[in-house]
Amino acid sequence: MRQILVLLFSVFIIQANASSFADSTKLEGRWDLTIMVDGKENPSWLEVTHSGHKTLVGHFVGISGSSRPISEVKVDGNKFTFSIPPQWEEGNNDLTMNGTWSGKQLSGTVVFPDGKSYSFTGVRAPALRRKEGTWGKPINLIQKNGTQGWEATGPNQWIVENGILKNPKSGSNLMTTEKFTDFKLHVEFRYPKGSNSGIYLRGRYEVQVMDSQGNGPLPGELGGVYGFIAPSEQVAKAPGEWQTYDITLIGRMITVVANGKTIISNQEIPGITGGALDSKEGEPGPLMLQGDHGPVEYRNITITPMK
Repeated sequence: MRQILVLLFSVFIIQANASSFADSTKLEGRWDLTIMVDGKENPSWLEVTHSGHKTLVGHFVGISGSSRPISEVKVDGNKFTFSIPPQWEEGNNDLTMNGTWSGKQLSGTVVFPDGKSYSFTGVRAPALRRKEGTWGKPINLIQKNGTQGWEATGPNQWIVENGILKNPKSGSNLMTTEKFTDFKLHVEFRYPKGSNSGIYLRGRYEVQVMDSQGNGPLPGELGGVYGFIAPSEQVAKAPGEWQTYDITLIGRMITVVANGKTIISNQEIPGITGGALDSKEGEPGPLMLQGDHGPVEYRNITITPMK
């Protein structure tokens, strides 16, 4: 009788654990997060997947920086928590997120490496599965004089000279006043040695622009979608030379042709990259040029929206 009771109890525990893990899989998927810092909304992103039969893992994008792996997302009922080492944040402690989920929403607190705690909310990220449609007319985004059609995210250091949009020194990012959904983008750029910029598609997905000649094809180098997608090869030219991007973005699917070579072919962007304007992935967004990492020049920026 005792052996039967032990066996029944073991079966009960196994079933209970299996049921608990089955419930925890409701947390799986991608989440667009908003972290409130001093009354201001800051975009973030979380992806949760399972590893094996009993463990949840994931990836996290903070307010800045790149996507970071999560070794384990611990779940208790409808509560979850994880910790990851600091990246670009101030402080030496782990970043810790504690939250709950209910249906299609998340909420909770995130404790930064400096010990400061902030509230966050989250919603399911949209799939953004769309097919190619009819293309509209190309739009030239650089005027001959001035930055009409653009606005800076802070004090504006950007200028236009002879059709070249210049960021002479580190300062504010610059974004178009018009917003776009799916499009083809042609842009030419050059930078001095050691400089760094980026092109944010819909203001959310950064394609790197930086001095990368001689470096490997990495997500953080020229041609990569920052933190997510590495180019197939590194085709960066020397600093001071004009270079080109031809980018197609439909839903989450991106193709990047750099200096005449296809280095990303119709790959999915999982979520927002660090430094995004917001985490509202289902909405149109502007084209944004990064201006806080060094000088850079752009010319012949043409965008062709899909109808």
